[in-house]
Order: sequence, then C-alpha cells, then structure tokens
Amino acid sequence: MMKDFPTPVALTQHLVTFDTTNPPGREHACTEYLGRLLESAGFTTEFYEFAPGRTTLIARLEGTARTVPLCFSGHVDTVPPGAAPWQIDPFKGKIAGNKIYGRGTADMKGGIAAMVIACLRIARLAKEKANIMMILSAGEETGCQGAYHLAANITSLGKAGALVIGEPTSNYPFIGHKGALFAEAQISGTAAHGSMPDTGVNAVYRAAEVVTKLQHFDFHVPPHAIYGTPTLNVGTIQGGTTINMVPDRALIGIDIRTIPGQRTGNIIEQLQQFLGEDVTLTCLTAADGVSTDPDHEWMREVFGITKSYLREQPIPRIAPYFTDASALKPALGNPPTVILGPGEPDMAHKTDEYCTISNIETATEIYTEIALKWYHL
Repeated sequence: MMKDFPTPVALTQHLVTFDTTNPPGREHACTEYLGRLLESAGFTTEFYEFAPGRTTLIARLEGTARTVPLCFSGHVDTVPPGAAPWQIDPFKGKIAGNKIYGRGTADMKGGIAAMVIACLRIARLAKEKANIMMILSAGEETGCQGAYHLAANITSLGKAGALVIGEPTSNYPFIGHKGALFAEAQISGTAAHGSMPDTGVNAVYRAAEVVTKLQHFDFHVPPHAIYGTPTLNVGTIQGGTTINMVPDRALIGIDIRTIPGQRTGNIIEQLQQFLGEDVTLTCLTAADGVSTDPDHEWMREVFGITKSYLREQPIPRIAPYFTDASALKPALGNPPTVILGPGEPDMAHKTDEYCTISNIETATEIYTEIALKWYHL
C-alpha cells in the first residue's frame, strides 16, 4: 500500500535542506531521497552518476496507457547562495506569509516538489494505466552535465510522448528557450616586476579594452518574432597572480544567448574576427535552443489547462535561460516540450530567493491535470 506523501510545500521545504550547491553539487542524497519517495508509489528507479556524488534519477511508472510516457523533468542542483548576506537561512525552507524562502525554492525545488507530488497522485489514481517518466538531474546549473551524460551514455532512456520542464515561469507555459554559448577569451601579456611596469605588457589592461569592446558587439541578425534578439554578457574576468607583478594572462568569461538560426561555430568565428588575433577564444559550453509549435495539439491542450489558473489566454513565449531540454528533447525523440514551473523567473539566483506557496500548489494542480488529460482520465 502506498504511504501517505507530503504536501508540495512540505516537500519543497525538505528539499531545500539538502545543500546541493553547484559547485560542488553533492546531489546524491537529494535524488536518493526523491527516488525512495517515488518507489513507495510503485515507480522503478535508476541512478546515474557523471561524477562521484553527482547523481541523476530516472523514475518510471510503466502502466498500459499509450506506448510512450509523459516525461516530467527538473534539476536538483542550485547555484551558491552568493556573497551578499541572506536575511533568512538559505537551507531551512522558512515560511513567511505566502512565501517559502531558501536557495533553490524558485530554481527549481518548488517545481520538483510540485512534479513529484503530482506524479504520486497519478500513481495513486491510475497506477495500472499511467505511463510516466521522471528525470531529476544533477549538474544543470553548470551546463546540463547530468542531462547530457544521460543523452550520451544511457541507451535505455527511451522515447517520450511529451516533456514538461519545471523551471521557473510563474506557471506560464513557455514553448521553448534560447540557446546558450559560454566562451572564454584569453588575453596574453608579458610578466614583469610591479615596480617596473614599462618593462612588461599588462594583460589585465588589454582585457579591460576587450571588455569595453564587447559592450558594442553586434550579432548582425534580425530579431526573432518570439525569441527576440541574441544577448552577450561578460560574466567573469580573472587576471594576475600577485599584486606586485605585471600580469601576463587574463581570462574573460562570455555568456551568449542565441536565437533560432544562429550556429555556435559561426558565432565564435564572428566574435574572433571582432576581437582580433591577439585574443584566443575557447567554447566552453554550447546548448541548443528549444522550440515547440504553439499550434501543436498537446501545446494547445497545455495552454487550455493553464488558462483557467492564469485567468488569461497564454500566448507563445520563451524563456531567456536554457534548460535540460537542450539535451533531453532530442534524446527523447524530440517530443513537444513545455517549460512550466511555479518559481518566478526573476527570483532565480537571487539573495533571499523565495517561491510563493500559492504558485507551488497551483503548479501541482496543473501538472496533475496535464497528466490526467494525457491518460484521458
């Protein structure tokens, strides 16, 4: 007999207590807990590590309905709390009013909790019929490592009929997301004693010129009707080894978000020509964008379900961030994919991150209804 399961809010609180800050990750305890919870409802589970302790969970409820499952997916890792002090402990899941606070509440442990509880409900209602897959991944925040590991190494992953990604959207159904390209620019100089800077070439000064130049980089592509324009952000800059030495190397981390029609190789080539031969560019991560036709039958069904909760008719929108769908959608046979979760997008990665309790509860109802309609229940 299935045990009683927690409320979605209580589960969110508990998930926040697992410190899955990435780096270093340490997702195993969290995914193992979720795996045992799903096993209690009749799911079978498989655990995969792309590195020690970096564990991704696949859970399946193999009923008789349809030949391919409905797949729910999310990531259990979070970004670090950051340097700014929190007013509330980031790993306690404290509730204040309609908000639950903690690192990962919005991005995206609130979404995972809602998905898991919805799937437990479906298992209780229609265990013999429902055909569900859950993929709860490690390493998403640093380039979808867990998802890409599954896609490259797990031949038994199988296909999905539709894919729901629970990233923060305030429960608005997004039809896709931009692609991502993370690049590193290396600038070289000549080392010298800090008291004699004229005898060296300062790589940090040269890097500062590159950063200023990057502010004016133009992709020279027209805006997309839904995806808008590509973006470029300088996220990190590192240089020098000690204060009394002319630095001979500097590194700049560049974050590019792409729109349909752009190709990684072309962007790197374009950027290299713009910056010149004195800058060495290296592609660190490239994740494709994701898109589903808003007129697809299942997407229209999802729009119809969310309309009653949003009290407005959804229109095609996309997420500016990238998700595990970059790896999972092609690996699962390119099913229609919606990005839909309770977190507010602008709360992701922020100090004193929170997710509203009402959004988590609503997401649980939406996910349940999506599954019920998928199985015609």
